[in-house]
Amino acid sequence: MRHVDLKIEDVAFGGKGVARDGGKAVFVPFTIDGERVTTNITREKKQFAEGELVEVLEPSTHRVTPECPYFGHCGGCSYQHISYPHQLELKARQAEQAMRRIGKISEPPMRTIIPSPLPYGYRNRITVHAQDNVVGFYRRDVHQLMDIERCPIAMPEVNDALAQLRAGRVRDGHYTLRAHSGPRVFAQTNDAVAEALAKLIAEILTGEEKFLIDAFCGAGFFSKRLAAQFERVVGIDWDRFAIEAAQKDAGAKEAYVAGDVTTELGWLLQQSDLTSTALIVDPPATGLSAEMRRAILEAPPRTMIYVSCNPPTLARDIAELQQLFSVLSITPLDMFPQTAEIECAVHLQPRLEAEALGAGQRDVRS
Repeated sequence: MRHVDLKIEDVAFGGKGVARDGGKAVFVPFTIDGERVTTNITREKKQFAEGELVEVLEPSTHRVTPECPYFGHCGGCSYQHISYPHQLELKARQAEQAMRRIGKISEPPMRTIIPSPLPYGYRNRITVHAQDNVVGFYRRDVHQLMDIERCPIAMPEVNDALAQLRAGRVRDGHYTLRAHSGPRVFAQTNDAVAEALAKLIAEILTGEEKFLIDAFCGAGFFSKRLAAQFERVVGIDWDRFAIEAAQKDAGAKEAYVAGDVTTELGWLLQQSDLTSTALIVDPPATGLSAEMRRAILEAPPRTMIYVSCNPPTLARDIAELQQLFSVLSITPLDMFPQTAEIECAVHLQPRLEAEALGAGQRDVRS
C-alpha cells in the first residue's frame, strides 16, 4: 500500500475527490477540491487509482463538521463534510461536465441549480434493514449492517417511525419508513424540491401542447399537477399498483396505463398529432432503453422534458436524441442534499422547431 501526498483538483460525480499522481487520476473519498491530503493507495489500475483519506494537510474553506455521527461509515451520504453552497456548485459542475463529455454538447445551456430548502431533515422515507437485533444501514463499501438510532437527513416523522421500530421486537428484514400515508409506490423523496420540479416543468410547457404523455408516471405526480394545461393526459408505468393509485382520483381527461412503457409509448406517439404533443420521461437510473430512444426519434413530439436522477445515463441518451432534437435548457435540482446524487430536467424540442423558436427570439431582440 502506497502512502502519498496529493492535491485534490476536482470532485467527480459519485462524490470522490480527484487528484493526479504521476499523471494517473486518483479518486479519494471525503475530500474537497483545493485540499492537500495524505492518502493510502488501496487499489491501482492502469488508468486510475483509488485511495483512502489519511489526513487533511490543507483543508478547504468549504470543509464543515458533519451533523451525522455515522458519516464516513454509513454508506448513504458523501458530502456532509462540504458546506451546502459548495455542494450545489459541485453538483452543477458535475452535471455540466457530463453533458459536455458524454452528451457531446460543447456549450450546455445550463440553468442555475435549484437548491433544497432543507439541507437536512428532507427525506420523506428511508429503508432500514434489521438483522440479529441490529437496525440500520449498511456500512460504506461493506455488506455489514450498522446500528442507526437517527438519520439526520430524514424528516422528523420518519425518525419517529424509526424510534418506534427500534423500540419493539424487530424481525429480520427490510422496513420502509414514511412520513406520509398513502399508496406504497415510487415517489420523489424530497417534497419541496419535487414541487419545484413540477413548477419548472409547468413553466417550460408553451401552452400550445394539447396532449401530454407522462412516461414512468408512477402514481401521476406530474400528470395530475399538469392536467389542467392539456385537453388529454395519458400516464404510463410498468407498476400496476402505481397505476391503480393514479386511477383512483383521475379526472375526465386523464387515463393511466399499466404495461411495457416502451411499447405503450411507441404506440401513443405513432397515433398522436406530434405538433401538439408533450412528452415527459422520468426513467429509473438506467435511463431510456435503446428501443425507447428509437421510438422517440421515429415520432418526435413537439416538446420533450427528460427528468433524470443520473447525469451520465441522461447525457448518453441526450447524445443520441440530438440526431433530431435540440437541447434548450438543462436544470440541475438538489433533490438529495448531503449525497452525491443529482436530479436534472432537460427541455428538448425537434431541431427545426427549436431553430425557428431561436430565430424568433433573435428577431424580437433585434
